[in-house]
Amino acid sequence: MGIEQLKPPGGLAYADRREALYGPLREEGIFTWDCMYGEEYALADLHRLDAGELQEMRSAAEALGRIYAKTVAVVQQGGPELWAELGLPEAAFGAVRLRLDETVPTLIGRFDFARTADGWKMLEFNSDTPTGIVEAFHVNGRICRAYGERDPNEGCRRRLRDGFQRMLDIYRQAGYRADRIVFSALDWHEEDAGTTRYLLSQSGYPGAVFAPLAAPRVNGDRLELAEDSEGPRPTGPIDVLYRLHALEKLAEDRDTDGYPTGEHALQLIADRRLAIINPPSGFAAQTKALQALIWSLHEAGSFYNPEEHETIEAYMLPTYMEPCFPGGTSYVVKPILGREGDGVTIYGPDGVAIDRSGENEYMDQPMVYQQYTEPPKVKVETLRGPYEGRSLWGCFLIDGQASAVIARIGGHITGNLSYYLPSALG
Repeated sequence: MGIEQLKPPGGLAYADRREALYGPLREEGIFTWDCMYGEEYALADLHRLDAGELQEMRSAAEALGRIYAKTVAVVQQGGPELWAELGLPEAAFGAVRLRLDETVPTLIGRFDFARTADGWKMLEFNSDTPTGIVEAFHVNGRICRAYGERDPNEGCRRRLRDGFQRMLDIYRQAGYRADRIVFSALDWHEEDAGTTRYLLSQSGYPGAVFAPLAAPRVNGDRLELAEDSEGPRPTGPIDVLYRLHALEKLAEDRDTDGYPTGEHALQLIADRRLAIINPPSGFAAQTKALQALIWSLHEAGSFYNPEEHETIEAYMLPTYMEPCFPGGTSYVVKPILGREGDGVTIYGPDGVAIDRSGENEYMDQPMVYQQYTEPPKVKVETLRGPYEGRSLWGCFLIDGQASAVIARIGGHITGNLSYYLPSALG
């Protein structure tokens, strides 16, 4: 299945080998969440990915990216009725309408794939606020060098800077001010803040600063950086905001006095008073209802050209807005804007739930129903001993180009605490 465990160098016990790999990374300060919530997250094993499998996954990601871009461009020309059917919050409608570059669906996205007996199958597209970036673009190369192996993500990092630069050019050509740039995330959330700081360092944006999510405040027709931002930062209006904060969450944000700050900020985006990264098209692509729309158009044999229909048939799974699978078909139920496996339930061919997420944050959302495909099993070593889990691969799409890949190992549902598994090319 394109994955093979490599034997560790030397004769170190697992815990010692793991510390030798991740201790220096923690000290460096870029990747500090190799353990999260008191549990091991980053594994010390290294697994091979066949070069042919890697190339096919990347080719699939680029082809699917073009299909998403084509579909999102039409969705953005729709209206409130369509956007509501896709599960987008009303407060974001004005922002969703903004069209910038219709050739790409987002700046930084991540397609999640399962390697099945029928080839690569795309499970979902994380196009608004994907994570795993530091692991794929920075950590994987360090682990490969420690093992003396080839990094499948070698050379991918430069695509981040190229993509950020082009995004800024697009905004400027559209008439936006793009001088004062802020990267923002929850400062207490180690992974989110670390990911955001890493992207800031890779963006090539001179003068850009990091600020906690609580620091930017709406003031009239601008979003401004308050004085309580990190360190001695300049205050004043923000022109461009990179935010590792989902737009559907922003739509619900309120100040301590109840003022709808997030809704106000979304109106500033709609009024072109604030540029955001990822752009609004990334949020339109995030809803899993778009997968159901794409599959519906594919089944009808409409909208897409023959090559695009072939891509959809090869790499996507039947996905619907209601349960309409014939008896004997396993399927998975997902919240349309859910993340990290939250709210997911898997049903077996007899219609009985065989696994469900323990989290319920997104259970009040509309659901999509997707044919279930079982990812392959992989055995790894952990601090708790041997573990057999299911492997899920992510392939980043940076400004329309397939880029770094990342493997996660977990249960049938890949949740927030699934393991990160470094990979080598060979």
